[in-house]
Amino acid sequence: MAARRWLPAPLGPILSRRASSSPKQNWPAVSVAEAGAAASAPPAPSGSGTPVLEVRHLGRSLPLGGELLEILRDVNFSIHRGEFVTLAGPSGSGKSTLLGCITGLDSPTTGQVLLNGTDISSMRESQLAGIRNRTVGMVFQAFNLIPTLTAQENVEVPLYAGNWRGSPSDRAQELLGLVGLSHRLEHRPSQLSGGEQQRVAIARALATEPPLLVADEPTGNLAAAQGKEVLDLLWSLRERLGTTLVIATHDRTVGGYATRWLQLADGELTSDSPGPRAGSR
Repeated sequence: MAARRWLPAPLGPILSRRASSSPKQNWPAVSVAEAGAAASAPPAPSGSGTPVLEVRHLGRSLPLGGELLEILRDVNFSIHRGEFVTLAGPSGSGKSTLLGCITGLDSPTTGQVLLNGTDISSMRESQLAGIRNRTVGMVFQAFNLIPTLTAQENVEVPLYAGNWRGSPSDRAQELLGLVGLSHRLEHRPSQLSGGEQQRVAIARALATEPPLLVADEPTGNLAAAQGKEVLDLLWSLRERLGTTLVIATHDRTVGGYATRWLQLADGELTSDSPGPRAGSR
């Protein structure tokens, strides 16, 4: 007898839909416009309300040959709704580790990370998974799309994982329209350009309406023109939806979009200053 094929839970409904010939369910659509004032109003002024992200005395160390290797040391900052923050620093400065702690993919050795006022520093993985699904969208340099799924199906995955209240199909189609890919719904990643794949990844990251989008070198695998398109898109989403962005990068072009610059060196936050677009609404 053939072995049963195990599939991640969110893929079950997608593959079942592929195999089914039954009519599509008429679930109520949830549109970007229905996300409330965020869809039409400008971002709240920086510094107002509860921070979307707050990092307090964050430290991360690992054992190395009987000693402790300090990767992050006493990092402190807070980020409010609508900020476009770039996190810069040389290789080995701790950027990726900091992003891991921010998103709950890594655990700090000391200190706290608060997402929308909720301390995630000591949460169990089962709790963190739910927090990540609702609160943080993630975009990666390598896109990390599922190669066997279409663009629409890739965007649907977090909606099924998070029990989206409306139709995952309708939501995915709407977001792909928002990023300019309505004509690519049924294309798989291998049929898309690098810039288009990153647009799909951004749509997926926004699927559950997270207040925070974290990106690790989102233009690193793209040609200059494609990278600019992605950055223009991210800036547009910030203006239209009030999305807060934290982007780790080596690319100076990305820094040109920032409302705020954070600089890391040797695991320490060495600079926190206004970016070229500080004060933009």
